[in-house]
Amino acid sequence: KLCGYLQKLSGKGPLRGFRSRWFVFDPRRCYLYYFKGPQEALPLGHLDIASACFSYHQPEAAAAATGDEAAAFEVHSPGGAVTVLKAATRQDMTYWLQELQQKRWEYCNNLDAAKRDSRTSPTPSDFSKGLVAKDNPGSILSQNASAERARNILAVETSPTDLVGEQAASQPAPVQPSAINFSLKQWSTEIKNSMSSLRKGNNENRKSIFYTTEEWELLDPTPKDLEDSMALEEKRKHLAEGSKGLTSSAFPFDLGRIPHKTRRPLKDMIGSSKNRNSSESSPTEWCSGNGNKLVSELQLKYQSQQEELEKLKKDLLSQKELVRLLQQTVRSSQYDKYFASRLCEGVPKDKLELLHQKDDQILGLNNQLEKLNLEKDSLQQEVKNLKCKVGELNEQLGMLMETIQAKDEVIMKLSRQLSECEDNTSTQSGAVNSSVATCTNKELQELDRLKDNLQGYKTQNKFLNKEILELSALRRNAEAREREWQAKYTSLEAKLCQIESKYLILLQEMKTPVCSEEQSPAREVITQLLEDALKAETSEQPEQAFFKPHLVSEYDIYGFQTVPEDDDEEKLVAKSRALDLRSLSLSENREISTGVKWENYLASTMNREMIRCVELKNLIRSGIPHEHRSKVWKWCVNLHVKKFKDSTVPGYFQTLLQNALEKQNPASKQIELDLLRTLPNNKHYSSPTSEGIQKLRNVLLAFSWRNPDIGYCQGLNRLVAIALLYLEQEDAFWCLVTIVEVFMPRDYYTKTLLGSQVDQRVFKDLMSEKLPRLHAHFEQYKVDYTLITFNWFLVVFVDSVVSDILFKIWDSFLYEGPKVIFRFALALFKYKEEEILKLQDSMSIFKYLRYFTRTILDARKLTSIAFGDLNPFPLRQIRNRRAYHLEKVRLELTELEAIREDFLRERDTCVEKRDLISDDEEDS
Repeated sequence: KLCGYLQKLSGKGPLRGFRSRWFVFDPRRCYLYYFKGPQEALPLGHLDIASACFSYHQPEAAAAATGDEAAAFEVHSPGGAVTVLKAATRQDMTYWLQELQQKRWEYCNNLDAAKRDSRTSPTPSDFSKGLVAKDNPGSILSQNASAERARNILAVETSPTDLVGEQAASQPAPVQPSAINFSLKQWSTEIKNSMSSLRKGNNENRKSIFYTTEEWELLDPTPKDLEDSMALEEKRKHLAEGSKGLTSSAFPFDLGRIPHKTRRPLKDMIGSSKNRNSSESSPTEWCSGNGNKLVSELQLKYQSQQEELEKLKKDLLSQKELVRLLQQTVRSSQYDKYFASRLCEGVPKDKLELLHQKDDQILGLNNQLEKLNLEKDSLQQEVKNLKCKVGELNEQLGMLMETIQAKDEVIMKLSRQLSECEDNTSTQSGAVNSSVATCTNKELQELDRLKDNLQGYKTQNKFLNKEILELSALRRNAEAREREWQAKYTSLEAKLCQIESKYLILLQEMKTPVCSEEQSPAREVITQLLEDALKAETSEQPEQAFFKPHLVSEYDIYGFQTVPEDDDEEKLVAKSRALDLRSLSLSENREISTGVKWENYLASTMNREMIRCVELKNLIRSGIPHEHRSKVWKWCVNLHVKKFKDSTVPGYFQTLLQNALEKQNPASKQIELDLLRTLPNNKHYSSPTSEGIQKLRNVLLAFSWRNPDIGYCQGLNRLVAIALLYLEQEDAFWCLVTIVEVFMPRDYYTKTLLGSQVDQRVFKDLMSEKLPRLHAHFEQYKVDYTLITFNWFLVVFVDSVVSDILFKIWDSFLYEGPKVIFRFALALFKYKEEEILKLQDSMSIFKYLRYFTRTILDARKLTSIAFGDLNPFPLRQIRNRRAYHLEKVRLELTELEAIREDFLRERDTCVEKRDLISDDEEDS
C-alpha cells in the first residue's frame, strides 16, 4: 500500500507554506488522496495520477525556490494545475516518483486492455478474488520491446524510509513550517526558555537536606547557617563576575547552594578566552603551552584540596549522627532520673548505687557531647576557611589568566615585528605556496561539487526521459483507442443502415405482398437476419467481436452461458433477453450516481475499517459494483463469523480438509456425484478439469467434516459455487458457515429439511398479508406455489433469476441475513402480479411460475419493490411465525413417523405385504 507523509504547498500570500498531509494511493481509480492525518476518515482532496505528469528541480534550484533541502517535486494535472509536494528526504522523493510513475503506467495500460472488451469491468484483476477474477483483463497491452527496455534502463530504483508505508502511520508527522511561522514559534520558544530559566534560578528558599545511614531525615538549617551560606553565595557571585565567568566553571563541585548550569572543562574556557582576539589567534598558540601547564598544576592542587574537603564533610556527617544518638540517650536518661527521684523511697541500696552509676555515665556522655560540639564547630570553621581559600585560589586563577592574556598580546606583537623583518623573497615564496595550496583546495572542492551536480543531473535526466517515454506511449495508446472507437462507430453506423434496410424490406413485404411465400424476397432477408442474430461473440472472432460489440458474448462476466446450444428458438429468446440486460446495464452506467457514492464511501475507508451503518446498507441494497464485490463480501462474512473464527486455531480450514481427505467421510460419495451437476451452465464448473470443481470439492469436504450433523445436503453445492466466484476457498468455506450456522434456522439443511418447510409456511402467511389478491388467486385455482419457492429459499435464488439480479440479491443477503429472501420472493410475485392474475387455469399458472423469474430483468425496479413497497417488514414477525409453525411441523412429522412405524409393524406381521419396501430402504 503506497502511503505516507508528504508536505503539500498550500495557502495564498504570506500564509503560503508547506503543510504536513497523509497521502494514500487508491489503485481502483488511480487517485492520490490526502488527509489531515492517518486517522482521518474523509479526505481533504485528491490528485488524478492517471492524467498527471511529474517533474522536480535540481538541488540548487530547489533550494533557491523553497529555501529548504531539495526534496520537492511537482504534479502537473490537466488544465495547468500544479501541485508542489515535498518529501522528508530526497530518497523518499525518488521513491514516491518511481512508484507513482509505475502505478500510472499499470493503470493506464490495464484500462486500455479492459476497454478493448466493453462487456467486462475495466478494473484490474487484483481487486477481485475468486474465479471471476481470472476472467478480468489483467494483462498489460503488449508494448514495443525497445520501449520496455528503455523504461528498465531509465528506471531509478530506490527503497523507502520509515516515513513511507503503513508503518509511518504510527509515527508523528514531520513538521516543516514556513519561514514566518518558524520565526514566530522560535520567538515564543525563546521566551518560554528564558522564563523557565528564571524560575529555576530562584534558589533562595531551598532547604538544606542531610542524609544519615539509618533513615532519611530533613533538618532545617539554623539562622546562622543560612546567613553564612547566603554571604558565601554572594561572595561567589562577586568573584564570578570579576573573573568573567571562569571561576564558577573551574570547579565542578558545589555545596548544594549553587545550581549546576554551565560546567565546561578548563580547556574550553581557555579556548573561549582566546576567541576574544580571533584575528590574532595564530601567535597565541606558541605560548599557550606554558599557560596550560601552570593551570594544570593549579588544578591538581585544587583537586587534592577538594578531596580533603570531601573527607572532612563525611567526618562531619558521622559526628552529627553521633551527636543525634547521644541526644536521644540523654533525653532517655533524664526521663528515667525524673521518675527515679520520686520512687527512690523504699528502694534497695544496690539499685540506688546502680542509678548513681548511670547518672555518672550520663554526665560523662554530656561532657563528651560538649567536646563533640566543639569539634563540630571547629570543623565548620575549617570548612569556612577552606571555602575562603577556594575563593582566593579562584581569584588567583583569574589573575593568572589575565597575565597569560597579556603575555599573549606581547608575544603577538613580537611575532608581527619578526615577520616584518623577514626577507621579502621568502615572504613572496610563502605567499605563493599558500595561495597555491588555497587554490588547490578550492579547485578540489569545486570539482567535488561539480561531480555531485553531474550525478544529480544524470538522475534528473533519467527520470525526465522516462517520464517523456511513458507519456509518449500513453499518448499513442490514447490515439489508438480513439481510432478504434472511431472505427467501431463507423462499423456500427454501417450495420445499423443494413439492418434498417432489411427491416424496411420486411415491412413493405408484410404490408403489400407481391408474390407467394416461397418466392418472396423477404425469405432470404429473414434467413440472413436469423443467421446474424444467432451468431455469438467468441474468442475465435476477435476482429469480428471488436467491430461488432453489440453481439452477445457466449458467457457473461460471471461465467454463465448466455445462449443455449440446443434449440434455435430458445437461442433467440435467450439472445433477446441478453440484449435487454445489456441495454439495462448500459442505461444504468449512464447514471453514475451509485458508482460515485461507492467510490466516495470507499475513499472514506482508506484509513479505517468498514463498519455497519445506514449509508453502507443503502449502498449494498443498490448493488455492489463488480470490482468491489470480493472485498465487501469478504467483509460481510467476517462480520458474521468473527466469534467462530476467533475460537479456531490458525490453519483451521486446511486441517478440516486434510482430515476429510485422509479419513473415511460418508458425505464424499454424494459430493462427487453432485459436483458436475452444480452449475453446468457456468464455465467454471462445466467440466471435471475446470478450476472451480476442485475448489468446490475442497470446501464441501471441509464443511462436512466440521458439521457432521448435516454433512452434505443437496443445495449446499450451489451456495458454495456462487461464493467461489468472488471469494477464495477459505473465505467461501466461512461464507457457507455463515449461511448454514448463522443465518438459517437449525435443521434447515438436515435430512428432514425441517427449517425449510417452516419457512414455506411463513412465506404463505406473508403472501396472504402483503399480496392478498395474488394469494386468493392461487387458492382459487389450488396452485401450491411453495413447490416453486422451496428451491428459492434453499439455494438463495441460484438458477432461478438472471445472474445480474442474483448477485444483487446475494449482496443484501450476506449483509442483512435471511429476511432478504422473504423480501425478494414477495417482490418477484409482486413484479408479475398483474400477468399472473390474467391466467385463469391451474396448468397455465403453474407453467408460468416455472419460468417467469427468468423474464424479470430490471434489477432496480425489483429492488425498489423489495425494500420500498413491501415495508414495513419486521424481523420479529418472521421469528414469531417461525416458532409457531415449527411446533406444527414437528407435530405433523411425529404423526407421520407413527404412521410409518405402524406400517412397518403391519408389514412384518402380514405375509402379503412383506414384499413392499419404502424409498429409504431401497436407497440403503
